Amino acid sequence: MTGRLDLLHENAAAYARTALACIDREYPHLPMIYAVEPGPYPQHRDQHPAFYGSLDWHSAVEMHWMLVRLLRLAGASLPTGLADEVRAGLGAHLTPSNLEREAEFFASGIGRTRERPYGWGWLLTLTHELSLWSGDPDGAAWAAAVRPLSDVLTANLLAWLPAQTYPVRGGLHPNSAFGLLRSYDGATAELRDAIHDAVGRWYLDDTDYPAQYEPSGSDFLSPALAEAELVARVLPGEDFAAWFGRFLPGAASSSPSQLFEPVTVSDPSDGQLAHLAGLNLSRAWSMLAIAAALPDGAPAAALTASAERHAVPGLPYVVGGDYMVEHWLAAYAVGYLTA
Repeated sequence: MTGRLDLLHENAAAYARTALACIDREYPHLPMIYAVEPGPYPQHRDQHPAFYGSLDWHSAVEMHWMLVRLLRLAGASLPTGLADEVRAGLGAHLTPSNLEREAEFFASGIGRTRERPYGWGWLLTLTHELSLWSGDPDGAAWAAAVRPLSDVLTANLLAWLPAQTYPVRGGLHPNSAFGLLRSYDGATAELRDAIHDAVGRWYLDDTDYPAQYEPSGSDFLSPALAEAELVARVLPGEDFAAWFGRFLPGAASSSPSQLFEPVTVSDPSDGQLAHLAGLNLSRAWSMLAIAAALPDGAPAAALTASAERHAVPGLPYVVGGDYMVEHWLAAYAVGYLTA
């Protein structure tokens, strides 16, 4: 952990500048429009005055979380002027009126399914981060502002989960496990109960997961690792260790190699291929969390070693590269470095 925190402090200023530029950058933008009649489309910034930057809504939420986490855990590493810029940027976005507009969008119509579950989970991750920073006046104000949107998305998740008969197991945004994982820490007691119920229905009977088929060509998540990390939140330690032994029986010997070795990023300017840079970091982040939930031994050691191997090629893509990577990857870097 010490080495990762050193890297965080060394890179905090660069990550913060990247995120600040992203949350205020309205274009290029990838809108998700559901048209029901002819006529002009609403402008994204009008519908989403808090989270309009970073190419898409969920990436904007990720970058806001990352900035809050940097201030909370590495604020001393930021130059004074930059720390003030971060606070000003967050303060301009996370206002009560902006968040009320966001809540209105997700409370009805197409908003009740938009960004489900990935973006909703990241918003609850932001909610949780702000709750950990309640001693800071800005953090407390932003937490209060975010609460109405958090309440709407919690209600949406509670309405959706009982109807979701089967999980989505792909390596992109619809992945069920990762969305619930991101939702878990910021969840109400009722939502946690619903997540536990979903995990029981979807995952607890899984054995010998075919992780040798990972990754797909544009994955930024590992379905196997996202599932295992979520189950680790739900099962007590001994039960999780037993489940994990059945789920990935070759983990102690770093098998399958397709899961334990980093992936190749051939073209970071391609929006889909750029996802693979994130896969290296999201795998590293999940591996550390899963290892921490396991007893000392070969599986935990293999996961920890693999996390470091994945981070080495993943971290250089975070800043100074193509916008297709820069608009979101810093969140996964900070997740790994602060795990």
